[in-house]
Amino acid sequence: MQNILCFSHLRWNFVFQRPQHLLTRFAKNDNVFYFEEPHTGPDSYEIIRQDGISVVVIHIENHHDDYKGRMARIIDQFLKGQQIQDYLCWYYTPMALEYTAHLKPKVTVYDSMDELSAFRFAPPQLLELEEALFKKADVVFTGGHTLYQAKKDRHHNIHPFPSSIDKDHFQKARKKTADCPDQNHIPHPRFGFFGVIDERFDIELLREVSFRKPDWHFVIIGPVVKIDPAELPKADNIHYLGPKKYDELPQYISHWDMAMVLFAINESTEFISPTKTPEYLSAGLPVISTPIKDVIRPYGEENLVYIADNADTFIAFGEQELRKESRKEWLTKVDEFLADDSWDNTFAKMSLLIENVKKSNGIYV
Repeated sequence: MQNILCFSHLRWNFVFQRPQHLLTRFAKNDNVFYFEEPHTGPDSYEIIRQDGISVVVIHIENHHDDYKGRMARIIDQFLKGQQIQDYLCWYYTPMALEYTAHLKPKVTVYDSMDELSAFRFAPPQLLELEEALFKKADVVFTGGHTLYQAKKDRHHNIHPFPSSIDKDHFQKARKKTADCPDQNHIPHPRFGFFGVIDERFDIELLREVSFRKPDWHFVIIGPVVKIDPAELPKADNIHYLGPKKYDELPQYISHWDMAMVLFAINESTEFISPTKTPEYLSAGLPVISTPIKDVIRPYGEENLVYIADNADTFIAFGEQELRKESRKEWLTKVDEFLADDSWDNTFAKMSLLIENVKKSNGIYV
């Protein structure tokens, strides 16, 4: 079993997404240690076992006083305490290089799931650290094809891995169950969204469509971060249900009429590949998306998803879909398209690329 040290900008319990899907699969055969960005408190670390992963929770008393050195010392203490000498480093954030540059992993993986430098409150040194990470990495993965095109010339061994799906999980939504207590009072038709609600969320589109279609109801599931909740549109037909557990999502979405990929078109969404697109489709839900590049291609071009660039087209597509008497032909096409798409396949392909690095370098971890 190899030791994988993963350094991430995301809390393990925040939203079950790409890192969780991949690392839980690696953890079936390897020791996976997931390092969250530090909390405030007396300098220390603790290890919490969850989902087969060892989540390393670090506390730093003062984030401004020799932050990098103290973080590096805590990580060294961890390695010594766990008697770990050989390991692979897996990065989701270049910022972790501030306190891990001294480490000597057998293999370095950079899984660039988003263009973090375009996100709100991105640290100014992120791009410089990312360049250093490209030089350090043995293999680089990107979270989508658009992001791959933007970064493909920066590394000799870089590969696109768009968001995938856990089909068995989301296909549960095709079997109607009892509605959730906090949703069963909401009238139909329901247009649903789940995900992080932040600067990428298209507030204005939701505001206009909900105003113009008061008989449509919009169910929004997920945490609100980096934006003021007061900025979100409020109306009798908009229902914010807050964050839900990953295991609960199929039960909620099985009672929606349509799903939304409701992202604004701005610098923070230019390179995203929304995981929710294939998840909605796997659940058997028709989808209206804003014109995100990695949704247009392939889902829009294959006529699997409606692409709406304004409220007029959103409403027109919604009305068109609600008039349909059958989705059988469309659903057959969806299932054929998604047949080979799974996190298991993504994991297998990534594992092979990592093994190829080891073989080419004569490494045995």
